[in-house]
Amino acid sequence: MADPLITLENLSVDYGARHALQNVSGIFHEGSLTAIAGPNGSGKSTLLKTLAGVIRPTSGKVVFTRKGKRAVAYLPQVSHMQRDFPISVEEMAMTGFYPIIGESAGVGNKRRLLVSKALHEVGLSGYEKRSIGELSGGEFQRALFARVIVQDAPIILLDEPFTAVDAETTSRLIRLLLKWHNGGRTVICVLHDLLMIKKYFPESMVLQGKCLGIGHTHNLFEQKLLSFDLDMAELQSAREASNHKHEHSHDA
Repeated sequence: MADPLITLENLSVDYGARHALQNVSGIFHEGSLTAIAGPNGSGKSTLLKTLAGVIRPTSGKVVFTRKGKRAVAYLPQVSHMQRDFPISVEEMAMTGFYPIIGESAGVGNKRRLLVSKALHEVGLSGYEKRSIGELSGGEFQRALFARVIVQDAPIILLDEPFTAVDAETTSRLIRLLLKWHNGGRTVICVLHDLLMIKKYFPESMVLQGKCLGIGHTHNLFEQKLLSFDLDMAELQSAREASNHKHEHSHDA
């Protein structure tokens, strides 16, 4: 088993009076490929934002090893991105250098070459000067992945990266994701597609405000915490019913 890279310790996040996450604990190991699953409103995106440092926990904490500290590339949901911002595809990919060079430093030829290679890898060669507002949904997502490539971070956080994109784009981005994993990067991805989770993601975490389960994806399917026959919204009640039955068997 690889070393722990990120540890969640009783993590809770509130939005006013609403509890988004409650006492979530778990470990993401170095080099792991983990899917975050659960119904809408279960705290999946909140968890990624907390890992990325976008929001702060109400209580509990996220502990990074020294190797993982401040080395995160975060791709939010496309629906939260401003598509009409007047910036080119090349310029957007270059923003991946921001954590390293800030606003004042220029982008030299070496970094421009890295951007060109990243755009080629996602299938956007020749799109460098095109406005991001002109891109299709799949092309825009490819451009976002190019920015992640440019960031060159050992920890990659992806929030529903395959939503509303075509099959060709999904296939290309899945190959890129598996390449990151095979290269030893730690990838954590919010997904709704259970078939994709079962096929590509060795590890999973199931959320419903609380952590219902974390570990090997195969085991979570066996426990029915991930199931093609069970609506994700029913996961919490199914888990509670199982626990209730288990408690009564011990009381008998």
